[in-house]
Amino acid sequence: MNQSLGKVVSAVMIDENEQDYFVQPARNGQTYRLPKGESPQVLHIGGSVRGFVYENEKHQLQMTCQHIPTVQVDHYDFGHVVRVRRDLGVFVDIGLPNKDIVVSKDDLPAQKELWPQVDDRLMIALKVDRKDRLWGQLADEDLFMTIAKKPDRHLMNHNVKGTVIRLKITGTHILTDDYQLGFVHPSERDREPRLGEHVSGRVIGLSAHGSLNLSLKPRAYEAIGDDAQMLLVMLQHNVNAELPFTDKSDPAAIRQEFGISKGQFKRAVGHLMKAGLVKEEDGMLKLLQAGD
Repeated sequence: MNQSLGKVVSAVMIDENEQDYFVQPARNGQTYRLPKGESPQVLHIGGSVRGFVYENEKHQLQMTCQHIPTVQVDHYDFGHVVRVRRDLGVFVDIGLPNKDIVVSKDDLPAQKELWPQVDDRLMIALKVDRKDRLWGQLADEDLFMTIAKKPDRHLMNHNVKGTVIRLKITGTHILTDDYQLGFVHPSERDREPRLGEHVSGRVIGLSAHGSLNLSLKPRAYEAIGDDAQMLLVMLQHNVNAELPFTDKSDPAAIRQEFGISKGQFKRAVGHLMKAGLVKEEDGMLKLLQAGD
């Protein structure tokens, strides 16, 4: 097995042509092409250079000194998915000019609709198989526990964004953009997010296990629709926080006042009432205050 692949190594220049230097790492025996445009200096026979070595998309052994990825053997970082092949896995861009790294389908969810899609991101390191092929290795739970920060108690009810890092029957595990762990119970999502998907949620609690409890569902006022939002704004800007309309009001008066049909009005009021934001009382639509 080639022990240098996927790592930054020192090498000695042994030959050259018009486009490339040819270098060999010490005690390796393998020869790597180093494009002259990527060398940090002019090399002569016996001159040393240090760079990242890999097999490019043409199956040539290559060194790069300008495009050294943060993702390496035993070095984890995020890379973005650039292609999906159902028969193979997903291709991840780690910054190399002529090589994307495959995360095998064997390491991805059994349900293919939960596979990462283009522009999703995965935290991976590199691994080398017996045929000297480079693959992406997904970060495991221990790694995320190691790099995660303690949950911030001041984030309660705040919005956060993060990347889905693990899918389990019990729920969705997330690493927030500021490296705090989050957990989404199935009851707090409308659909199951994909592995690697970047999602937005809000903090609804703190777990005893050192993570944020998150909800991916919108707040009540975010889910009520445009007509209901219009009524809510009108109520909020009214001095008495009320409007002289209910589901019994005249359809013509409703359309004249709000520009919507009575059916639309009733549905909007229903959404607001279900969200606990308004009530109908004494022929008026009233905004509920905290504690009502």
